[in-house]
Amino acid sequence: MAKRRPGSKVEPARGLELGGRTIEPGTAERLEIPVARLPTGTWLSLPVAAFCGASPGPVIWLSAAVHGDELVGVAVIRSLMKRLNPATLSGTVLLVPVVNVFGLINESRYLPDGRDLNRSFPGSKRGSLASQLASLFLDEIVKKCTFGIDFHTGSGGRTNLPQIRANLDDPETKRLAEQFGAPVTLHSVARDGSLRAAANANEIHCLVYEAGEAGRIEREQIRIGVEGSLRVLEALHMMKNDGLSGPKPSVIARDSTWVRARRSGFCQLRVGLGDLVKEGQAIATLSDLLGEGEAVLKAPEDGVVIGLSTKPLVNRGDAIVHLGEPEHG
Repeated sequence: MAKRRPGSKVEPARGLELGGRTIEPGTAERLEIPVARLPTGTWLSLPVAAFCGASPGPVIWLSAAVHGDELVGVAVIRSLMKRLNPATLSGTVLLVPVVNVFGLINESRYLPDGRDLNRSFPGSKRGSLASQLASLFLDEIVKKCTFGIDFHTGSGGRTNLPQIRANLDDPETKRLAEQFGAPVTLHSVARDGSLRAAANANEIHCLVYEAGEAGRIEREQIRIGVEGSLRVLEALHMMKNDGLSGPKPSVIARDSTWVRARRSGFCQLRVGLGDLVKEGQAIATLSDLLGEGEAVLKAPEDGVVIGLSTKPLVNRGDAIVHLGEPEHG
């Protein structure tokens, strides 16, 4: 059984009301929360796996595919389902492998109405489809929790180094980000309309795990996501992870910048994800399709490569290399 914080008050475990049902202590259930009907009349639902611990403790959600084509988090949550045991759990874990079920089916980032779900929070029960789904997820899942982890990937032809994005000015959020142990931890303020902003507005701590690119999954991205999530659960005194190593030191970046193409043409990268670069270092070359008129793209400052464009053909102004600015001292 997971340890409680010293001096914490011991209270009896309680069931959790979810989707019109009560999840009893010491049990795990999988349920579907109806979202909306397709034009055919078929219901689409929000899949949830609820693990209600035998002992009291925090309530945490883990969600993926807020953008329907971002699949790394889906694989992470599927793996976590096999690692949780409600009999030895303190508190409750809500696993939501797919939030944007419409986007997943259509292999699209967006909802059928063309809206971005992660710009639609806190949503409205009478708004657009994206707004209604945001409202449902916030009310049924997020507001029942004290903490959350939301999983994402790069989008629009970009790939990300596994990283945590969080408000590092909040001590508890920073503590849990450090326990996650991603290669890079990036301080960032939540964007208006995002799930993280809605959680923060309800005084709920939230981490965002970014790794890889849309439509693809790699084993290392899954491993980092699973192990980091388990360490967070242990740091919240919800479970013990025998045999799991502690977090490796993470590069802390207080800011980041995208280096953009100064001309259109064929792009050849000279750096990879996780590389440390120096100011003035060549990070990409741009040329026309005959290989003429080559221009060298240089790093404007020292940094660590946390994101890259995967497109060989670029237009002037396209984002090519995302540099995190490491915190010194």
